[in-house]
Amino acid sequence: MDLDFLYNMNEGPLRSGLIVIGVSLIAIVAAIILHRLGTMLVRRLARGHPFTTTATEVAFNAGRACLILFMVRLVLTGAPDNTPGLTSVSYVTSVALVLALTWFLMRCVKSVSVTVIKLNPYNVADNLRARRILTQTRVLSRSAYFIIALLGLSFVLLTLPGARQFGASLLASAGVAGIVAGIAAKPVLGNFFAGLQIAFSQPIRIDDVLIVKGEWGRVEEITGTFVVVKIWDERRMIVPLQWFIENPFENWTHTSATILGTVFLWMDFSVPAQEIRAEFERVLRTLPLWDQRVCVMHVTDASERSMQIRLLVSAVDSGSAFDLRCQVREHMIGFIARNHPSALPRLRAEVEPRGNNADALDTIIDGSPRE
Repeated sequence: MDLDFLYNMNEGPLRSGLIVIGVSLIAIVAAIILHRLGTMLVRRLARGHPFTTTATEVAFNAGRACLILFMVRLVLTGAPDNTPGLTSVSYVTSVALVLALTWFLMRCVKSVSVTVIKLNPYNVADNLRARRILTQTRVLSRSAYFIIALLGLSFVLLTLPGARQFGASLLASAGVAGIVAGIAAKPVLGNFFAGLQIAFSQPIRIDDVLIVKGEWGRVEEITGTFVVVKIWDERRMIVPLQWFIENPFENWTHTSATILGTVFLWMDFSVPAQEIRAEFERVLRTLPLWDQRVCVMHVTDASERSMQIRLLVSAVDSGSAFDLRCQVREHMIGFIARNHPSALPRLRAEVEPRGNNADALDTIIDGSPRE
């Protein structure tokens, strides 16, 4: 067998290329082994530390990709200059390494967000603190994603000779002065800063009950640009973040979920108020939705025909308050109709007969002529 070609490529580019490929494969295998051993060591040392443990799980693939590309980049740095395609492969590897680092940083932010949410569950009765932390975590994590992606894209452009000027300009625009100057012309940046303001001042939080443009709903999601409000009939209202900064709205759970509910009844003046109050207090004690804080009955208004009775009740949240009001209203109307039917609202009219029309009127009312 003729083996002269092996001697001819001792110092040639083909030999250099094969050596670089072989060493790169060895470096990739070594990176995978080192990454797995390092992950096992970190998990053992970080046992009992939820943030570090979650980071090793969420950012596992991204960290492995970063280590593999870093090892390959080291091999390419020491490769001979006559290696075929060395410049192109180096550029591609550098770009891939920057993208992998960007991915790794975003997964680290994701791991922090996941850990915070796990440590502060909001599906409990008293979830005000958990919802506050959840809102801050989600808004800040999305803001961090935006900044990391912007920086990653800038560094990718900086690694390419033909796009360095554009990358430098984009990187400079990520500065505070550039962002502040662009708020007026960039709605996206305006929503970005509105999201930061909502995260820190927290006029709204995840699962807050709001009245937005006359609609009752809960905050289902807060993104980097808008808020998703789940309406009571399962519709979704999409509201930009800036709207909550610039417009007034009702937040029924800003400091507490407890709320008062009212039931208005229009009754005739003959209704026995004390008996109605006693029945109202009795039935309210039997209803599990009542939180036993407020139970008040007042006559709040009166017109020339009837008077208004207000029944004031309290509940742990707005949904329970609505159901409680319906139950109280249904029971009280039934009680009054059964026991005091004459106390229901009615229109009084008095007719005074005159002259010969009296007999005709009596005939109409009684059904028989007056004798």
